Amino acid sequence: MILVFCGTPSFAVPTLDALVLAGHSLPLVVTQPDRGRGRGMDVSFSPVKDAALRLGIEVAQPAAIKNNLEFRARLEGIRADAIVVVGYGRIIPQWMIELPRLGNLNLHGSLLPKYRGAAPIQWAIANGETVTGATTMRIDAGLDTGDILLQREMAIDAEDTGETLGPRLASMGAALMVETLRGLESGAVRAVAQDDARATLAPILRKEDGRMDFSRAARNLLDRLRGFQPWPGAFTAFKGKTLSVHRARVVDARVASGEILVEGSRLMVGCGDGTAALELLEVQMEGKRRMTAQEFINGYRPRSGERVE
Repeated sequence: MILVFCGTPSFAVPTLDALVLAGHSLPLVVTQPDRGRGRGMDVSFSPVKDAALRLGIEVAQPAAIKNNLEFRARLEGIRADAIVVVGYGRIIPQWMIELPRLGNLNLHGSLLPKYRGAAPIQWAIANGETVTGATTMRIDAGLDTGDILLQREMAIDAEDTGETLGPRLASMGAALMVETLRGLESGAVRAVAQDDARATLAPILRKEDGRMDFSRAARNLLDRLRGFQPWPGAFTAFKGKTLSVHRARVVDARVASGEILVEGSRLMVGCGDGTAALELLEVQMEGKRRMTAQEFINGYRPRSGERVE
């Protein structure tokens, strides 16, 4: 097929690679404009642009697409069979939805209609799910509301984080997109409408989502810590300074919510369920390096009964 690929993050790269390997023609890759990063605001390419350049594919980076007549004419001239969209980061306008004969096909990192939105992988872990998956769908005017084409499940391991689960889903989803295109061409894949009554949302993450509320159950706090890696992470405050928590585990301990319990080299904080606490294994004080609980106890001398906020 002749395809246009729209994507930006590393999650999209395996799909781009898989489409090329499957023998499809990709005359154009569309990605977000280059952005300045870091203190020096050095310009860096998106992972998809890096991949497209490696593959020798022409790249377009329009600042806007809805009313961009030049970009529209360029896509119309390609006469693509489908536009494949993976994490592009822009709303697809109606003219673009209607352009190719097979539509705009999206890879989404959840089992739709669960976790519609910008951060499905992170919220699935944060909410304690043990199974997630990937969905290919046909884009419509709504937020991840289009008809489902194919789905595949994947287990969420107990130690999975947003960083470890994402690449596995991206790889599985890449194969699923190739299978979807093959099935659409042969007629073996039929679109199925989503059940909106079963929909849940996975909104874009905010810094505040990482703040640890110790009135929550210990298991829920640990799931959120795992899900919100690498950003916004998990953090609280100790003696007026931000304390980031990088690793933790749930332990049986009766400690008041938000109260510290120090036992030898172990550092625990009480949680809202009353019967379980969160043992902090690796932490980082504001402006300092990451350290073990033992190092934190030795350096900052927390005492049982003190609180994190």
